[in-house]
Amino acid sequence: MTNAHTPPGDAHPYLRAATAGVRHHARQAARTSTPADRAHLDVLHSHLTGLHLLMDRLADTTRPQHPAAGRHLASAHLRLWQAATSVHDAFHTLPAAESTGLDSGCPPDRLPEGPQFLTICQRQLASGHAIRRKTTPADHGPRPAHTA
Repeated sequence: MTNAHTPPGDAHPYLRAATAGVRHHARQAARTSTPADRAHLDVLHSHLTGLHLLMDRLADTTRPQHPAAGRHLASAHLRLWQAATSVHDAFHTLPAAESTGLDSGCPPDRLPEGPQFLTICQRQLASGHAIRRKTTPADHGPRPAHTA
C-alpha cells in the first residue's frame, strides 16, 4: 500500500500511510472543531499503544549498537505510555453514548471481551504491564529466610 509520494522500494510504506492518516485527521478535526468522543479516543488510544509497542522494540534493538540513541528511544517509549494513559483517563471522564452503569473503571475480570470501554482498558493494562516489566527491577535472587 504505497501512494504517489512514496518512492519505490520504501522500507516503511505502512508507517508512512499511518502518519498521513493522522495528519489528515488532525486537519479535519481543526476544520470541524468538534469535541472528542469516546470512539475517537478509543482509536487514538489504539494508535498510541501501537506506537508504544513499536518504540519499545526499536529501543531494544537500537540500544546495543547505539546506546545514546537507544536511551532517547526508551524515553520516547515511556512518554508514549504516559500519553496513552492520559487518553485512557480522558476516555473515562467522557459520558458514555449509552449509559450501562458499568463504566466505573477498568474491571480486570471482564477484560477479554465486552463493550468498548473494556477494550481500551485491556490495551491500557497490557501497555502498563509492558512498561512495568521494563522499568521495575526483577528480584532474581533467592529470598532470605525469615528468622524470628
